[in-house]
Amino acid sequence: MMPAQVSRRDFLKSTSLLSAGTLVLGFVPGSSFVAKAATGSTTDFNPFVRVTSDGQVTAIIKHFECGQGAATGLATLIAEELGVDLDEVNIEFAPYNPEFYANLSIGLQGTGGSSSLANSYLQYRQAGAAAREMLIAAAASQWGINATDLEITDGVVSGGGQSAPIAEFVAAAALESVPSEPQLKSSDQFTLIGNPATARRDNVPKVTGTATFAMDLHLENQVVAVILRSPRFGGKLVSVNASAADNVAGFIKAVAMPTGDGVVIYGEDTWSALQARKAITVEWDFSNAENRDSTEIKAELMQAVNADPDLVAKGDSVTAVQTVLANSATVIEQDFYLPFLAHATMEPMTCTVEPTTDGVILHDGSQFPSGGHGALTAVLKLPPEKVQVNTLYAGGTFGRRTNPANDYQVEAALAYALFGEKRPVKLVWSREDDMAGGYYRPAAAHKVRIGLNAAGDITGWDHRIALKPIIKGTPFEPFLVHNGIDGTSVEGVSDTHYDIPHQFVGLTDMKTPITVNWWRSVGHTHTAFVMESMMDMAARAAGRDPVEFRLAYLGGGTPDQQRLANVLQLAAEKSGWLEPVTNGRTLGVAVHKSFGSYVAEVVEISRRANDAVHIEKVTCAVDCGVAVNPDVIKAQMEGGIGYGLGHVMRNEITFQNGVVNQSNFPQYPPLRISDISEIETHIVSSTEQPTGVGEPGLPPAGPALANAIAANGPRITHLPMESNGVVFT
Repeated sequence: MMPAQVSRRDFLKSTSLLSAGTLVLGFVPGSSFVAKAATGSTTDFNPFVRVTSDGQVTAIIKHFECGQGAATGLATLIAEELGVDLDEVNIEFAPYNPEFYANLSIGLQGTGGSSSLANSYLQYRQAGAAAREMLIAAAASQWGINATDLEITDGVVSGGGQSAPIAEFVAAAALESVPSEPQLKSSDQFTLIGNPATARRDNVPKVTGTATFAMDLHLENQVVAVILRSPRFGGKLVSVNASAADNVAGFIKAVAMPTGDGVVIYGEDTWSALQARKAITVEWDFSNAENRDSTEIKAELMQAVNADPDLVAKGDSVTAVQTVLANSATVIEQDFYLPFLAHATMEPMTCTVEPTTDGVILHDGSQFPSGGHGALTAVLKLPPEKVQVNTLYAGGTFGRRTNPANDYQVEAALAYALFGEKRPVKLVWSREDDMAGGYYRPAAAHKVRIGLNAAGDITGWDHRIALKPIIKGTPFEPFLVHNGIDGTSVEGVSDTHYDIPHQFVGLTDMKTPITVNWWRSVGHTHTAFVMESMMDMAARAAGRDPVEFRLAYLGGGTPDQQRLANVLQLAAEKSGWLEPVTNGRTLGVAVHKSFGSYVAEVVEISRRANDAVHIEKVTCAVDCGVAVNPDVIKAQMEGGIGYGLGHVMRNEITFQNGVVNQSNFPQYPPLRISDISEIETHIVSSTEQPTGVGEPGLPPAGPALANAIAANGPRITHLPMESNGVVFT
């Protein structure tokens, strides 16, 4: 989901309130800039920046923090415009209130699509700038000095021979008129935005253990709930026998879910609940479940891409493309298989439902507060105003902590209701629960045929894709499914920025009870692998350099093509692409746009004992607009590269008679630090509005590795690589 393009003037407007000597600023959609005095309605307003009477600055973060750096980025924008040290800005997660805290990309309160900085860049800068101008106005009035002669630096108002900390002007500033168009700083005035030395604001609490993650929460008198779910997707509960659990210390009770999806087991703590679950026996109905092996699922997908597609995503006539291919000097044909993948977050799913006097609070590492809020109001039949959401830190998500079904929040609400709604109920998933029964990146098959003329130029491109759609049947369908095409199934192919003549893209939807969801970089995770592998194969068949070949199809002069070409050339230059490679090392390249950002990567590999592959270096070039926090950008590129490479190297979710074979990291190993010797990131200087960095580093990583291996070895098109003949060291 891409960020909405909104002008600064039409951006969210500001409101100011005074409460106990506190200056509070925020933006109210659709209103003009206005000021309000302190009243009881203060609690109904949810601002972005708070300055207390002692000068403490707090940034209210509307996008949750799961390690991607959004909290630091948004705090940086406020600190920059306000004129305070970033290290002195506290961060606080916003309460649930989509009227004030909606993600501007989707109109709901949530974090995703690498949109945090993109849709909040002007919003948070304006909040900081408005606070700055009001504090300066108060100081100017007190000192009898023209406001234009004053500035705020490191939290001190100075000018005209006067200086004082901002704390002295907070109360008076809150009575000032709120500027309708606060003057934003120019880029040459930035000291924090773009500064590689800025440190993350969540480093200290995470290192010291004071940060509260959802799994850390322990409320007085709470019970812990775990769920015994069907071992096969689509299975339904027939009967349950919990008598043996009575012997488990701390076991409270077991209750069948009214949905038939499982049994809720309650314990006084997590250990007792998990141990009691082991003692319970159940009978399942698998008549409508997924009962196949992975080989059967793969065969169905491969059959689909070798037949006529059900839907046309691009191109008017497959017959015309086939005619072009038939008349081409060379035809390159290749099929691909990309397996189901788990999100494999370090912190498994968990949340707590706590009763209040007239409602509930959902304590959650909440990627999508609107979803969790809606789940609780629906299940508990409460008015929306009676449901609060307290967002905590989350130990990774990669898309897992939000899905259209709001699965674990619905389960928590059901568990709370079934226990009587008197005590807090904490729902806990084990990693085994999520690995074997959660949501996956859908398995996908591709079949591509490319025609080349005698000069090695592309003449036509026939591309077939088959997978289970993510969006169909969800509330997002009206926005992301058009003419039957789930946009997440074909993104990165149907909207490629390569100038490819006579391109046809066909799609076939797979049906299975296996639950699928967006996974870090969504459709780009498989489409980029195929597109960049095929571009490499075409270049080599044409006898041309893979970088030069790509540049030839990015020469149309559009802004997208220019920015893609720029990062491609930069990555090639910094990696020494054209220099002789020694010691048997080979290089592979890939370039891709996703979530508004442009990323090129060159992977350099060596061959070690027994022809094992080692990744010596990954050189990355990224254009993500204004680089608000370069250190965060580099970290996200490194994380995306590592996550992408680790999965193409080793990971897959497989099935035997419908039961998942993998249960934890021993069977689904994460990337080790020793797997990659070096990652080098180069950030393109830009004045464009910031775009995403959480996901765009991933798509080029896998194909760049595959292309490096294919430079003097086999072409790997069925993943993971280790299951298809490649050994890594």
